[in-house]
Parts: sequence; structure tokens; C-alpha cells
Amino acid sequence: MAVTMAEIQHLRKMTGAGMMDCKNALNEANGDFDKAVEIIRKKGQAVASKREDREASEGCVLAKAEGNYAAVVALKCETDFVAKNEEFIALTQQILDAAIEYKPETLEELLNVQLDKGTVAQLITDKIGATGEKMELGYFEHITAPSVVAYIHMGNKLATIVGFNKENVAENVAKDVAMQVAAMNPISVTPDAIPAEVKEKELEIAREKAREAGKPENLLDRIAEGALQKFYKESTLLQQEFVKDNKLTIEQYLKQSDKELTVTLFKRVSLNV
Repeated sequence: MAVTMAEIQHLRKMTGAGMMDCKNALNEANGDFDKAVEIIRKKGQAVASKREDREASEGCVLAKAEGNYAAVVALKCETDFVAKNEEFIALTQQILDAAIEYKPETLEELLNVQLDKGTVAQLITDKIGATGEKMELGYFEHITAPSVVAYIHMGNKLATIVGFNKENVAENVAKDVAMQVAAMNPISVTPDAIPAEVKEKELEIAREKAREAGKPENLLDRIAEGALQKFYKESTLLQQEFVKDNKLTIEQYLKQSDKELTVTLFKRVSLNV
């Protein structure tokens, strides 16, 4: 049977696949739209299988905070051209909205969330079929706290979410801290949260540097401890210098807003670092 342009465009709107792919699917399905959609989806799965060995190093990172819950997702692809495509960004937003609504615990659970047109995993597979490019849900992070904030850096390659110990944190303060996390990439909120093996590695590196510099053996531990304190100031959020005012640490900046205010946790997702 002959396939009309209106039918092809309708299937393209339903699936996001290319015009020729839609025409071929409709011809194969003898005009049956449900069957044509299934053909498109199977094609997407086939493309996904062929693309498994390709690197998805580009993508879109988005974050959102709602109530006391915040999430960040990164949908990865092969090229910057696709990453900047409006439909790809919209798909990333759809996945993020699903995370906010259903609050899955893991990335695997998020992939299995059922939406109107299939699971999140199926939507990604369908988009692979439409673009011919490898895609994968690279990251999913979430937090819960009395107050939460989300920040998306320009270009959609980096996003952060931050949780605070109190409700009704001033919007400008919350955003400043989220931007601090984006800019300075801390590894923890406080030194206590740094794994013991990381601390010991930093101490050993400092001792070795001091030893190579000819420092006396009996001073190595003291020198290493000083280096560890410097590491804390550079790498833990509350001890970092505030990027907008280096006379203040983040902890001091928070105390200016509320003496009891602090950060409980944060997540940072970047495709570049």
C-alpha cells in the first residue's frame, strides 16, 4: 500500500526517527502504526547493540530541586552536535522529571521507571534509533534534606545539588554554595567525611616531598600534618575559601546568614572533570 507524507510525518513525530526510517517502517508494517513503532524501536535496539563499543563522552547534565528532594542526571552521547539538540535536551529533562516524581534509589531503578511511551531505558533506545548515535544514562545522583538547591552550569555539562540542615535557606546563599561546589569541586563537606586511606595517602605524599627536599626525618610528620591541613582547606567544602570573597570560608559565609546553618551533603556531576 502507498504511504502518505502525512503518515510519515505522524510516525516521525511519534518516534523522532528519520523520514526514510519512518517510510520504510510503515511500508514494512503495511500502514499499521503500532507495528511501525515496534519496527522503529527494534531498529533502535539494533543500533544500540552496534554502538556498544563507541565512547559516549558528550551529553547533557541537568539538575532540579523540589521540596526536600533534588536530583541530577547526565544523558551521554557521542557528539556535541547531538548534545545541543533541543530534542536530546528535552529527553534529558524528561528523565530528570521522572526522577523527581518517582524518586528511584538507583540509576537502574530510574531506567526502569514506566512513562507514557515506555520505560526510561526504552525512550533512550528509541532516541538511539532516531539518531544512530550511542546514548546512555551516565549518571544519576539524588539527595534529601530540609532544604535543597540545584545549579546547572552554562552549557549543560556540569550540575550540582546541595542539601542544608535547615528549612527556608535564603535563595542567594543556597545558590552561592551550589556554585561553589561547581567551581571548586570539593571532595567532601568536612574532613571527617574523607576516607582514612585518602588522608594517609596525602600524608605519605607530603612526607615523601619533604624527604626529597632534604628535610630532617624527625620533622616529616609535622610537615605532613601541615600539608594535610592545607589539603582540607582546598578540598572540603566548609573549609574552602568562598569564591566570591576569599576572606571568608564557606562555613563562615553560612554563619553570616544563620549561625546554625550548614551543608549536610552535596553531589556534583560533570562531563568534563
